[in-house]
Amino acid sequence: MARKPRADAIRNRERVLEAAKAVFSAGGSEASLEAVARRAGVGIGTLYRHFPTREALFEAVYRREVQQLGELAEALKSEADPVDALRRWLRSNVEFVATKKGMSAALALAVQSSSELTAFSFDRLTKAVGALLDRAVAAGEIRADISPEDLLRALVGMCYLHDQPGWQKSVVRLLDVFVDGLRVRTDASQQTMRVTRREAMETRKEKPPRRGTRNSRK
Repeated sequence: MARKPRADAIRNRERVLEAAKAVFSAGGSEASLEAVARRAGVGIGTLYRHFPTREALFEAVYRREVQQLGELAEALKSEADPVDALRRWLRSNVEFVATKKGMSAALALAVQSSSELTAFSFDRLTKAVGALLDRAVAAGEIRADISPEDLLRALVGMCYLHDQPGWQKSVVRLLDVFVDGLRVRTDASQQTMRVTRREAMETRKEKPPRRGTRNSRK
Protein backbone atom coordinates (compact mmCIF):
# COMPACT_ATOMS: atom_id res chain seq x y z
CA MET A 1 0.00 0.00 0.00
CA ALA A 2 1.46 3.35 -1.04
CA ARG A 3 2.11 5.85 1.72
CA LYS A 4 0.22 9.12 1.59
CA PRO A 5 2.46 12.14 0.99
CA ARG A 6 3.25 14.14 4.09
CA ALA A 7 1.48 17.48 4.50
CA ASP A 8 4.76 19.38 4.25
CA ALA A 9 5.65 17.54 1.03
CA ILE A 10 2.30 18.52 -0.48
CA ARG A 11 2.84 22.14 0.58
CA ASN A 12 6.34 22.17 -0.92
CA ARG A 13 5.04 20.76 -4.21
CA GLU A 14 2.36 23.46 -4.42
CA ARG A 15 4.89 26.17 -3.61
CA VAL A 16 7.20 24.94 -6.37
CA LEU A 17 4.35 24.89 -8.90
CA GLU A 18 3.24 28.41 -7.99
CA ALA A 19 6.81 29.68 -8.15
CA ALA A 20 7.42 27.94 -11.49
CA LYS A 21 4.33 29.58 -12.96
CA ALA A 22 5.61 33.04 -12.01
CA VAL A 23 9.23 32.42 -13.04
CA PHE A 24 8.47 30.82 -16.41
CA SER A 25 5.83 33.44 -17.28
CA ALA A 26 8.41 36.19 -16.71
CA GLY A 27 11.63 34.54 -17.87
CA GLY A 28 10.58 31.94 -20.42
CA SER A 29 11.46 28.28 -20.61
CA GLU A 30 15.19 28.96 -20.12
CA ALA A 31 14.67 30.44 -16.65
CA SER A 32 16.73 28.42 -14.19
CA LEU A 33 15.23 25.82 -11.88
CA GLU A 34 17.39 27.35 -9.17
CA ALA A 35 15.36 30.55 -9.57
CA VAL A 36 12.17 28.52 -9.16
CA ALA A 37 13.52 26.88 -6.00
CA ARG A 38 14.58 30.23 -4.53
CA ARG A 39 11.17 31.77 -5.21
CA ALA A 40 9.46 28.74 -3.66
CA GLY A 41 11.72 28.89 -0.60
CA VAL A 42 12.93 25.30 -1.00
CA GLY A 43 16.24 23.67 -1.80
CA ILE A 44 17.03 22.53 -5.33
CA GLY A 45 17.08 18.94 -4.06
CA THR A 46 13.48 19.29 -2.90
CA LEU A 47 12.48 20.55 -6.34
CA TYR A 48 14.15 17.60 -8.08
CA ARG A 49 12.53 15.10 -5.71
CA HIS A 50 9.13 16.28 -6.91
CA PHE A 51 10.09 17.00 -10.53
CA PRO A 52 13.15 15.06 -11.75
CA THR A 53 13.25 16.89 -15.12
CA ARG A 54 12.43 20.35 -16.43
CA GLU A 55 9.80 18.80 -18.72
CA ALA A 56 8.12 17.09 -15.76
CA LEU A 57 7.84 20.44 -13.99
CA PHE A 58 6.43 22.13 -17.10
CA GLU A 59 3.82 19.43 -17.54
CA ALA A 60 2.79 19.61 -13.87
CA VAL A 61 2.41 23.41 -14.06
CA TYR A 62 0.34 23.06 -17.23
CA ARG A 63 -1.97 20.42 -15.72
CA ARG A 64 -2.43 22.51 -12.59
CA GLU A 65 -3.39 25.57 -14.63
CA VAL A 66 -5.95 23.60 -16.64
CA GLN A 67 -7.37 22.12 -13.44
CA GLN A 68 -7.72 25.57 -11.87
CA LEU A 69 -9.49 26.95 -14.94
CA GLY A 70 -11.98 24.10 -14.72
CA GLU A 71 -12.59 24.86 -11.06
CA LEU A 72 -12.98 28.56 -11.83
CA ALA A 73 -15.66 27.80 -14.42
CA GLU A 74 -17.59 25.78 -11.84
CA ALA A 75 -17.41 28.66 -9.36
CA LEU A 76 -18.47 31.23 -11.96
CA LYS A 77 -21.60 29.28 -12.91
CA SER A 78 -23.27 30.76 -9.83
CA GLU A 79 -22.50 34.35 -10.90
CA ALA A 80 -25.62 36.49 -11.36
CA ASP A 81 -24.53 37.82 -14.76
CA PRO A 82 -23.75 34.98 -17.21
CA VAL A 83 -21.93 37.27 -19.66
CA ASP A 84 -19.72 38.65 -16.90
CA ALA A 85 -18.94 35.08 -15.80
CA LEU A 86 -17.90 34.15 -19.34
CA ARG A 87 -15.82 37.32 -19.67
CA ARG A 88 -14.00 36.70 -16.38
CA TRP A 89 -13.14 33.12 -17.36
CA LEU A 90 -11.75 34.21 -20.71
CA ARG A 91 -9.66 36.90 -19.02
CA SER A 92 -8.22 34.32 -16.63
CA ASN A 93 -7.07 32.33 -19.64
CA VAL A 94 -4.79 35.18 -20.69
CA GLU A 95 -2.61 34.51 -17.64
CA PHE A 96 -2.70 30.78 -18.43
CA VAL A 97 -1.49 31.43 -21.99
CA ALA A 98 1.27 33.70 -20.64
CA THR A 99 2.55 30.80 -18.55
CA LYS A 100 2.20 28.43 -21.50
CA LYS A 101 4.10 30.80 -23.81
CA GLY A 102 6.91 30.99 -21.27
CA MET A 103 7.23 27.20 -21.32
CA SER A 104 6.43 26.75 -25.01
CA ALA A 105 9.54 24.89 -26.22
CA ALA A 106 9.72 22.20 -23.57
CA LEU A 107 5.96 22.04 -23.17
CA ALA A 108 5.60 21.35 -26.89
CA LEU A 109 7.81 18.29 -26.45
CA ALA A 110 5.75 17.12 -23.48
CA VAL A 111 2.49 17.55 -25.38
CA GLN A 112 3.82 15.77 -28.47
CA SER A 113 4.96 12.81 -26.38
CA SER A 114 1.67 12.57 -24.48
CA SER A 115 -1.60 12.39 -26.39
CA GLU A 116 -3.26 12.01 -22.98
CA LEU A 117 -2.05 15.47 -21.95
CA THR A 118 -3.47 17.00 -25.14
CA ALA A 119 -6.80 15.23 -24.65
CA PHE A 120 -6.89 16.20 -20.96
CA SER A 121 -6.38 19.92 -21.59
CA PHE A 122 -8.71 20.15 -24.60
CA ASP A 123 -11.50 18.25 -22.87
CA ARG A 124 -11.25 20.22 -19.63
CA LEU A 125 -11.10 23.66 -21.25
CA THR A 126 -13.85 22.93 -23.80
CA LYS A 127 -16.21 21.68 -21.09
CA ALA A 128 -15.39 24.63 -18.83
CA VAL A 129 -16.07 27.36 -21.37
CA GLY A 130 -18.97 25.37 -22.84
CA ALA A 131 -20.86 25.38 -19.54
CA LEU A 132 -20.49 29.16 -19.21
CA LEU A 133 -21.37 29.73 -22.86
CA ASP A 134 -24.51 27.55 -22.64
CA ARG A 135 -25.69 29.51 -19.62
CA ALA A 136 -25.22 32.85 -21.39
CA VAL A 137 -27.00 31.58 -24.53
CA ALA A 138 -29.89 30.20 -22.47
CA ALA A 139 -30.27 33.60 -20.82
CA GLY A 140 -30.63 35.17 -24.26
CA GLU A 141 -27.48 37.25 -23.73
CA ILE A 142 -25.08 35.64 -26.22
CA ARG A 143 -25.75 34.57 -29.81
CA ALA A 144 -26.37 30.84 -30.24
CA ASP A 145 -24.21 30.22 -33.33
CA ILE A 146 -20.90 30.26 -31.44
CA SER A 147 -19.23 27.09 -30.11
CA PRO A 148 -16.83 26.52 -27.19
CA GLU A 149 -14.13 25.64 -29.74
CA ASP A 150 -14.73 28.98 -31.51
CA LEU A 151 -14.14 30.86 -28.26
CA LEU A 152 -10.93 28.99 -27.50
CA ARG A 153 -9.58 29.50 -31.03
CA ALA A 154 -10.31 33.23 -30.87
CA LEU A 155 -8.67 33.50 -27.45
CA VAL A 156 -5.51 31.65 -28.50
CA GLY A 157 -5.31 33.65 -31.71
CA MET A 158 -5.44 36.96 -29.84
CA CYS A 159 -2.77 35.84 -27.36
CA TYR A 160 -0.31 34.49 -29.92
CA LEU A 161 -0.59 37.48 -32.25
CA HIS A 162 0.77 39.73 -29.47
CA ASP A 163 4.38 39.33 -28.33
CA GLN A 164 5.35 42.86 -27.36
CA PRO A 165 5.75 43.93 -23.70
CA GLY A 166 2.34 44.61 -22.18
CA TRP A 167 0.58 42.24 -24.61
CA GLN A 168 -1.70 40.86 -21.89
CA LYS A 169 -3.37 44.24 -21.35
CA SER A 170 -4.03 44.57 -25.08
CA VAL A 171 -5.52 41.08 -25.25
CA VAL A 172 -7.84 41.71 -22.29
CA ARG A 173 -9.11 44.84 -24.06
CA LEU A 174 -9.67 42.89 -27.28
CA LEU A 175 -11.45 40.15 -25.34
CA ASP A 176 -13.91 42.72 -24.00
CA VAL A 177 -14.59 43.93 -27.55
CA PHE A 178 -14.97 40.32 -28.73
CA VAL A 179 -17.44 39.37 -25.98
CA ASP A 180 -19.45 42.55 -26.54
CA GLY A 181 -19.67 41.60 -30.21
CA LEU A 182 -21.21 38.25 -29.29
CA ARG A 183 -24.02 39.79 -27.28
CA VAL A 184 -27.59 39.60 -28.57
CA ARG A 185 -28.61 43.16 -29.38
CA THR A 186 -32.06 44.57 -28.96
CA ASP A 187 -33.30 47.20 -31.41
CA ALA A 188 -32.79 49.88 -28.76
CA SER A 189 -29.21 48.86 -28.02
CA GLN A 190 -28.38 48.66 -31.73
CA GLN A 191 -29.72 52.18 -32.20
CA THR A 192 -27.62 53.38 -29.26
CA MET A 193 -24.50 51.77 -30.77
CA ARG A 194 -25.14 53.42 -34.14
CA VAL A 195 -25.53 56.82 -32.50
CA THR A 196 -22.38 56.32 -30.41
CA ARG A 197 -20.42 55.20 -33.46
CA ARG A 198 -21.65 58.18 -35.50
CA GLU A 199 -20.73 60.60 -32.72
CA ALA A 200 -17.26 59.08 -32.52
CA MET A 201 -16.76 59.49 -36.26
CA GLU A 202 -17.93 63.11 -36.13
CA THR A 203 -15.57 63.83 -33.26
CA ARG A 204 -12.65 62.48 -35.30
CA LYS A 205 -13.65 64.67 -38.25
CA GLU A 206 -13.78 67.77 -36.06
CA LYS A 207 -10.24 67.31 -34.72
CA PRO A 208 -7.86 69.90 -36.23
CA PRO A 209 -5.11 68.43 -38.41
CA ARG A 210 -1.79 67.85 -36.70
CA ARG A 211 1.06 70.24 -37.43
CA GLY A 212 3.26 69.08 -40.23
CA THR A 213 0.50 67.28 -42.16
CA ARG A 214 -0.44 68.16 -45.72
CA ASN A 215 -3.60 69.98 -44.57
CA SER A 216 -1.62 72.36 -42.40
CA ARG A 217 0.64 73.49 -45.22
CA LYS A 218 -0.19 76.56 -47.25
